[in-house]
Amino acid sequence: MRIIRKILFLALAVTMASGLISCSGKPAAQSSESSLSDHTTQSEATTGNETTEAIETKKESPFGKAVVVYFSCTGNTKSVALKIASTAGCPVYEIVAAKPYSEEDLNYKNKKSRATKEQNDDKARPEIEGDITDWSSYDTVFIGYPIWFSKAPKILCTFVEDHDFSGKKVIPFCTSGSSGIGNSAKELSGLAKNGGNWISGTRFSSNVTNKDVSEWLDTLKENGSI
Repeated sequence: MRIIRKILFLALAVTMASGLISCSGKPAAQSSESSLSDHTTQSEATTGNETTEAIETKKESPFGKAVVVYFSCTGNTKSVALKIASTAGCPVYEIVAAKPYSEEDLNYKNKKSRATKEQNDDKARPEIEGDITDWSSYDTVFIGYPIWFSKAPKILCTFVEDHDFSGKKVIPFCTSGSSGIGNSAKELSGLAKNGGNWISGTRFSSNVTNKDVSEWLDTLKENGSI
């Protein structure tokens, strides 16, 4: 009889212990960790979409009311744009294609790829998703892009033609493996509504540093470009 009672007591103890473990939160913690991971992924995706609008934080900038506008597919131009925005103390706006560019779209060796066709078509104007807010309030615009076949991507033509640049100082910059900015900025300025004051642009490599950007901005101030 005592043996039976001991067995029943041990069985009850095991049952209670299992209940305590279940209430300890370990399974919930694992579930919470999974949810956090999902939330992080969703947040990053949302943040990426939100770059179609200007960041509303207005920091005091030595360049007046300035904004950095950029288009980037591989991240090189984006990296430079964020460095400029951080150093100059101004918001950024990412030009986002309504139809995103795939890796195959950017295959420059393929004569039938999307990028190749667009760059060879003077009338190509890829659609842009969203628009910059408070455009009229900015008096200085840094505008950046990669070099595609010695020119700015045609989506820059879309942006420039859709916005009034009157009274604005425009500072172009580009990224490329070897090509310089060439006539790309001049060609864009010719498309701008009411022109604007476009200064000579510059090229940055993918490994540009914050110091490089800071020195470039200092040079612009010293020579009176801005």
